[in-house]
Amino acid sequence: MYRYDAIVLAGGRGRRLGGVDKAALQVTSDQTLLDSALAVVREAERVVVVGPPRELPPGVLQTMESPPGGGPVAALAAGLQHVEDELTAVLACDMPLLQPRHLNNLIARLGSEDSLSPPVQGALLVDPDGRRQPLAAVYRTAALRAAVARLPTVSGAAIRDLIEPLTLAELAADSEVTLDCDTWEQLTRVRALVDNRRQATSDEGGTT
Repeated sequence: MYRYDAIVLAGGRGRRLGGVDKAALQVTSDQTLLDSALAVVREAERVVVVGPPRELPPGVLQTMESPPGGGPVAALAAGLQHVEDELTAVLACDMPLLQPRHLNNLIARLGSEDSLSPPVQGALLVDPDGRRQPLAAVYRTAALRAAVARLPTVSGAAIRDLIEPLTLAELAADSEVTLDCDTWEQLTRVRALVDNRRQATSDEGGTT
């Protein structure tokens, strides 16, 4: 398995959620949205959480975008100052159905493209409607840094403009994997799906 660092975006103002701290919302009684994201990148050499100061597990780094509220590209730029490995996983904290295996598949896909010339610079998930998910992706760190440097400003920049010049491999994902939690309705749906999965796992474990 390839080594990688990880940037978890845990800022944002949660406008459609009434301005709450989205990362702190409970998916289950014992897991927040941020907890779910950190579980996905648990094999990373270094994890950087970008967002307001909060209690984090030991060894996880914390930083903030500049200016605060500057958007996902500004958050990425802040996180990139702390990563060192050749690969960087980038994950929004609001996709709690994403699993470590999905990230591993992205890393493997990127690794399989090493012999191409020019090399593929990242791999991202694509939902069934063809929407690319640049915040569920793995990038070559140098290419991501260069893409950030090309932008006239990172504050308020669109993530699609950041990745537009990059050559990216795409990996299909089902509709549940890429569900995010931008509204209370979406969060309710995700909670139900998580409960169903836990129940199914529990039932399987009890089968003799």
